[in-house]
Amino acid sequence: MTRGVPIEPELVIDPEKHQKIEQLRRIAELLDGQFRIPGTDIEFGLDAIIGLVPGIGDLICGGISMWLIREARRLGAPRWLIARMVWNVAVDVSVGAVPVLGDMLDVAWKANRMNIELLSRHFKMSSRR
Repeated sequence: MTRGVPIEPELVIDPEKHQKIEQLRRIAELLDGQFRIPGTDIEFGLDAIIGLVPGIGDLICGGISMWLIREARRLGAPRWLIARMVWNVAVDVSVGAVPVLGDMLDVAWKANRMNIELLSRHFKMSSRR
């Protein structure tokens, strides 16, 4: 306790869940932020590169994103969180299918990063209870 304010212990999640989330984070990073345009803060990943293939590119990346969501569900993520994650991917895939605009979105909208952050925050918060 510091000046009457209790100090909260560091939040710890189940080590197995933590390890799995970190594995998923590495995959999300590969998809959304593996590369950087030199001299800028602009990051992109395989999602943006594969998404350049008309039609099928966004479907392939959407499939990988849905696999990440399935893994989140297997970790015990609640339905409301899964729905939010699916929404992020739906925006990515649907707008990503639009030529040029979709390619720009793939660089700006980091659905996989957002989803892993949501998942990580959920399990850290739920460990408080």
